[in-house]
Amino acid sequence: MTKKPTENTSIVWSDDPKDKCQKCNCLLSFCKCKKNEDSPKTYKFVAVFRLEKKSRGGKTVTVIDQLPKNELFLKNLTKELKSKCGAGGTYLLDGKEGVIEIQGDKRLQIKLLFDTKGYKYK
Repeated sequence: MTKKPTENTSIVWSDDPKDKCQKCNCLLSFCKCKKNEDSPKTYKFVAVFRLEKKSRGGKTVTVIDQLPKNELFLKNLTKELKSKCGAGGTYLLDGKEGVIEIQGDKRLQIKLLFDTKGYKYK
């Protein structure tokens, strides 16, 4: 039987500065500081939606273009879009901007999610 760590857990000794949050000086696993790495306020962008069918075997794909070229941001957004839309998808870091591809015509569902997150789109 293993015990779950409580919030009162503190590091007894560590020589690794990566174990503690620099802001609140607590364990990273229990840190409640806001992580601004992938917040929408950090990036100013206007996403562009388009449907593609060519060279995809007749299948429709919703492409979201002109996103920030940050792999962590794209990975998290793609994961959330895939789960909300109930479809497969991927992200690409080709060219100047990031691109997300979601299988099927999911423009309405993606636009609703973008509205709730405060992202701008065309």
